[in-house]
Amino acid sequence: MRIVVIGSGYVGLVSGACFADFGHEVICVDKDADKIAKLKAGAIPIYEPGLDALVASNAEAGRLTFATELAAQVADADVVFLAVGTPSRRGDGHADLTYVYQAAKEVGDCANDGLVLATKSTVPVGTGDEVERIVRKARPDLAFDVVSNPEFLREGSAIEDFKRPDRVVIGADSQRARDLMTEVYRPLYLNHSPLMFTDRRTSELIKYAANAFLAVKITYINEMADLCEQVGANVQEVARGIGLDNRIGSKFLHAGPGYGGSCFPKDTLALIKTAQDYNAPTRIVETVAAVNEQRKRAMGRKVIAACGGSVRDKTIAMLGLTFKPNTDDMREAPSIAIATALQDAGAHVRGFDPEGMEQARPVLPGVELCDNAYQCITGADALVIVTEWNEFRALDLKRAHKLLKSPVVVDLRNIYRPDEMARLGFTYTSVGRSSRKD
Repeated sequence: MRIVVIGSGYVGLVSGACFADFGHEVICVDKDADKIAKLKAGAIPIYEPGLDALVASNAEAGRLTFATELAAQVADADVVFLAVGTPSRRGDGHADLTYVYQAAKEVGDCANDGLVLATKSTVPVGTGDEVERIVRKARPDLAFDVVSNPEFLREGSAIEDFKRPDRVVIGADSQRARDLMTEVYRPLYLNHSPLMFTDRRTSELIKYAANAFLAVKITYINEMADLCEQVGANVQEVARGIGLDNRIGSKFLHAGPGYGGSCFPKDTLALIKTAQDYNAPTRIVETVAAVNEQRKRAMGRKVIAACGGSVRDKTIAMLGLTFKPNTDDMREAPSIAIATALQDAGAHVRGFDPEGMEQARPVLPGVELCDNAYQCITGADALVIVTEWNEFRALDLKRAHKLLKSPVVVDLRNIYRPDEMARLGFTYTSVGRSSRKD
């Protein structure tokens, strides 16, 4: 099949490369000429494990190409996927659908009969209706279908998620559109991947509901961690104990500094605004969003407390700046709020991240960025582990103890054992665990 993907950001590039790997002919279109030129030259604008090799192999095979002009590509396409950004609209938190609607108008201007226009961008309920209206206004006689096909990709494991998904949700109103989308995903059948067909509005809501529910789980276990600290319990054992219940499950029950990234903060806010517009407020999600923002700043206060109540004129080393491992994404990363809180309290902050240094630079003003973990902690008054990259799980702790000015470690991801850290002479603070035992 011939597939056009509009947008070559995270979702568009991963989706396009995976569709090409399925054997489809894929053209990724983006108005950013510089980005397209780099992609043609083999440069990948984002960090995602395995993506560079996947793009290179399919480009070499001729199944994946890149272009800036949309009209020439859409005319012969079977399916056009919208994978453009939908950031939070400044001022009110609603999803900004400007790029979605612009792309829909351009597709309508040049499409041929039989086209399926599928929205992969995360969009509020009713967006597909408006996309259909825009295309129909541009071409009243055009025979086409608008489909909702939300993505459920985790940064850091996006290729695996695409090729071995828990589910593929397709919101389509015609049998023809369902048949065509079934053919698009036919290579997944060997993996018994469930295709879930529903109506368009339900499909749009599924994406928001899923992300909001995961945000609830994260925030819930974070609040349990706070309670564990007060009563002398162990949040990791609490999480295991409740996660073994199949009705709850163990995933997303890892206490830490709060969620960030490109999806959860934006999508929870968009769901809240949509629910308010329809007079069906989501009080739980509203609270989760507020608590999560407060938690990031509270982690800064946790570091200050671990340093004896003051960090003025002290140097604090932060390891891990991206919102999670295996990505270079700094959007809404907890490290930003933590660094700001420490700087406001008079600290000098250093930072290191294996992949996110260039993205961190503009959003962490005043933070000294270092070349490696040990340079970062040399002479520091405290070490703070913010993101659980694998290389931070196996630090040379004896070396770290010697390099630190004060052996203070604040482990916001609980990757080390309290008893081991005490034995090595660290003043150790973690999340939701006693510093005296596991």
